[in-house]
Amino acid sequence: MFINQTIAKELYEDAGESRLQRAKEYVKQRRIEIEQIDYDNMNNFSVSSLVDGNYNEYKVYISVRNGELDSLKCECEDYKTHYGACKHIIATMLEIDGNSKYSKEQNKSKPKERYSNFTDLINTFYDEEMKLIDNDINEQIISLDKNVSLVPKIIFDSYSKEMKIEFKIGTKKQLYKLRDLVEFYNLMINKEQYKYGAKLNIIHTEETFDKCDIPILNFIMKHAETIKYVNNNSNSIYRYYGKVLNTGSIVLSNTALDEIFEILQNKKIPIEKEYITTEIEFVNNTPDIRFELEKINEREYKLICNIDTYNTYEIIEGKEYTYFLTEDKLYRCSKKYKETTLKLLEVFKRNYTREIKFSKNQMPNFFSIVLPKVEDSITLDTIDEEEIEQYMPKKLGVKVYLEFNEKNYIIAKVMFCYGEQEFNPLQENPNIPREVLEEAESLNKFRKTGFLLDKKNARFILADDEKIYNFLYQDINEYMQKFEILATDDFKDKQIKKPKMGTIGVKIENNLLSLDVDNFNFDKEELKEILEKYRLKKKYHRLKNGDFLNLEENEDIDFLNNLISGTRSKL
Repeated sequence: MFINQTIAKELYEDAGESRLQRAKEYVKQRRIEIEQIDYDNMNNFSVSSLVDGNYNEYKVYISVRNGELDSLKCECEDYKTHYGACKHIIATMLEIDGNSKYSKEQNKSKPKERYSNFTDLINTFYDEEMKLIDNDINEQIISLDKNVSLVPKIIFDSYSKEMKIEFKIGTKKQLYKLRDLVEFYNLMINKEQYKYGAKLNIIHTEETFDKCDIPILNFIMKHAETIKYVNNNSNSIYRYYGKVLNTGSIVLSNTALDEIFEILQNKKIPIEKEYITTEIEFVNNTPDIRFELEKINEREYKLICNIDTYNTYEIIEGKEYTYFLTEDKLYRCSKKYKETTLKLLEVFKRNYTREIKFSKNQMPNFFSIVLPKVEDSITLDTIDEEEIEQYMPKKLGVKVYLEFNEKNYIIAKVMFCYGEQEFNPLQENPNIPREVLEEAESLNKFRKTGFLLDKKNARFILADDEKIYNFLYQDINEYMQKFEILATDDFKDKQIKKPKMGTIGVKIENNLLSLDVDNFNFDKEELKEILEKYRLKKKYHRLKNGDFLNLEENEDIDFLNNLISGTRSKL
């Protein structure tokens, strides 16, 4: 069987020397079983094989169309990681390649000419000049194609859940696969002319391409540049194992998936899954996923999903978005949609079901935990309003009682209110419909602020001075916006003060500084400790009575500190 040697050579070089040598060993050991060949000619054929690997048998598929590599596939891990030719694919190609010369020893290089360096010097400048002349002639004489299209194709691996994208280039007359995106990148950078085939001859400038395909062109150029520099900076690995990144396609990372969707939204393009090529539409919307609550009998209810969840979709992560892939559509969804509707859908999928049953006693949990998260996707039309009212929680109110204890710790007692019913959630658990998630969020706020749970007394305690200061200085404002705050008079009396002084008398007697200070708004006995903390750049000092002095950017305390420090330095 004869195959196009340009294709074969490209495949072998892409794999690298290590994979090629292993593949030759496989051929010698007769490990390749050809299952099916569809052969028209050297430029149009496909082959399926079974290769006996070291640990498993691997199914291989190779397809060539119009002299281009149309599809490669292998079940091995190397293919899924490398996303290119593995030793099993190469072994299959060698097995069917009746005209292969690649495995033979390379022709020995010709003896070097005596003046080869000079020849290289002449050719360097001659070739450059001739290239400029040829370009001028080409632009004047040769009929070059314009309005060239770039046609993308998605390849989705159902096993690894990864996507890659490859491209064809051409006009209505003929499309050719872009086999090497790095080579295309170089042609564009150098604005070179290249003939892809009998029906496509172009100069690589932006003006050559259809205006609507310029975003695709920019996408290719950006990622091809990355591929080029990764491969070029991995020379030793490249020589032995082949290209680090495959040059025939772009793996759609999280960011790249967001980018290509922005370009292709509302368009339809080919997609290949499990060797089958269909068409997929990029939909800038969420899928129509609905859930309906139904009553089975007086004791049971069920939640029904409107789609079949078994192997009919895939969820793929982008950087900013989550994508929902069906047989013919790729939907772009927000991360919030993923955490609500898609999370509920995954419960159905994990349990291989389209309905979830639960008892009447579990209805309060459904209304308080599930419904608030996905209420936009759940229909309650078949349930009577009286039943909904029976299970739907009333609006949650939170009362917080604040006081200081004898150690000047803050004590917080929390009460949850539903209508006229009020209870302490740390000691009571009434059997009523409740906003469980909102309750948990409220209690969690105390933990984040630094309150400790006093389980014995069913209350919270804030004992750390710095956290008490932060609570009084800042956090309490947020609490007052979210909760109903009820504080004792003693709590209200606690303040965060700015140090203030009245008149200051200064005199020096026997080389000692004497200060006469009146009208301090704090106990003068604590002045030494206050100044020490101020010099250490502490933001507060807690007075013996439990009040706080704010030491940040205070002119009075700054003046007093400078006065004392300056006088000492002069004595």
